[in-house]
Amino acid sequence: MEFLKHKLANGLEVVAEVSGDAYSTALGFFVRAGARDESDDVAGVSHFLEHMMFKGTPTRSADDVNREFDEMGAHYNAFTSEEATVYYAAVLPEHQTDAVSLLADMLRPSLRKDDFDTEKQVIIEEIRMYDDQPPFGADDKCKAVYFGKHPLGRSVLGTVGSITDLSVESMRAYFERRYSPHNIVLVGAGRIDFDEFIATADRLCGGWQDVSADRPNVSVSPSPSFHVFHKPSSTQQYTLSMSPAPAAIDAQRFAAKLLAVMVGDDSGSRLFWEFVDPGLAEQASLSHYDYQDVGAFLSYMSCDPERAEVNLRQMAELFRRIDRDGFTVAELEQAKRKTSSRVVLGSERPRGRLFTVGSNWVQRREHRTVLDDIEAVAAVTLDDVHALLKAYPLSKTTTVTIGPLETLGSPN
Repeated sequence: MEFLKHKLANGLEVVAEVSGDAYSTALGFFVRAGARDESDDVAGVSHFLEHMMFKGTPTRSADDVNREFDEMGAHYNAFTSEEATVYYAAVLPEHQTDAVSLLADMLRPSLRKDDFDTEKQVIIEEIRMYDDQPPFGADDKCKAVYFGKHPLGRSVLGTVGSITDLSVESMRAYFERRYSPHNIVLVGAGRIDFDEFIATADRLCGGWQDVSADRPNVSVSPSPSFHVFHKPSSTQQYTLSMSPAPAAIDAQRFAAKLLAVMVGDDSGSRLFWEFVDPGLAEQASLSHYDYQDVGAFLSYMSCDPERAEVNLRQMAELFRRIDRDGFTVAELEQAKRKTSSRVVLGSERPRGRLFTVGSNWVQRREHRTVLDDIEAVAAVTLDDVHALLKAYPLSKTTTVTIGPLETLGSPN
């Protein structure tokens, strides 16, 4: 495999991990536009814009966009997160230029008011759907409490109020700022003709006007707290806890990933043996989230309301025990094998590599091979993990619980 990069004159970057042995091509535009780039009055506009990109351009209707992807036999979609919006397609190599051309055209949408008004109702229904189904927006509520005034505390979807009040003029202004060439990276993985990749990007994107739209780093200082939200229609009690962890630019992120596997993997972890295997909880897990300038451990539990208070006290005691006693060599070695296997299995297809290559470049302007990540995982020692626990103890949590219980005692 070979990593190649190029920057157009207007600042748009083109990068690719090229494999001549691959049978498919994956490509996508990674746009640094997410919930953290919004203000309260346009909360949710990044995700709304993602929907509008499929509504047509000056040269294509919405039907044309979907029909042309289908005619290529493409697997295509888009998603929005707190820090990026990604538009991608996986195709056979002979459709590389067609796929880049279609995605590039989509990124200069018409943003017609009629389409905007129609799609606004779709977004509002989506927000209400998530509010109506488990865990009833508990993740957004927990992030809002944990991050406070940090922009990562905003919901990716926005709120019914912010979307209702959003105007098409505000969306167009946000689009001009965030969809500027220096905020966009065209990423490829698999069988890529890189010279043609650059030529297509230059022909279709080289005329895009660059506008300065930097993203400042913002510190976050969460303090442990406990919050109960009453949801009478729920049959389960859902609890999420967040605590500080390494950011995406922190070398300790590999130790953090292994710690998360040891504590909260969906099988063979501390939480699995303590709660799921004996039937005390339907789900119990812990994950590591690494954003540009801040990270967080997020634990999740769903259980019978009658077990909730006891379970939360038991989880708090487990976290204190882990902070105090740490892990065993056997646990760490198992976590390394699981993590390395997942790195390899997730990288076997160009579509899987696309997201890894793109995320690494957008977050750190870094290319890492599969072997780089496997070696980084293998190099983590038990001392590294225990040093991580000292810096980021699991027991200092911000906790949100939502369900049929009107009150619930704090576990700490």
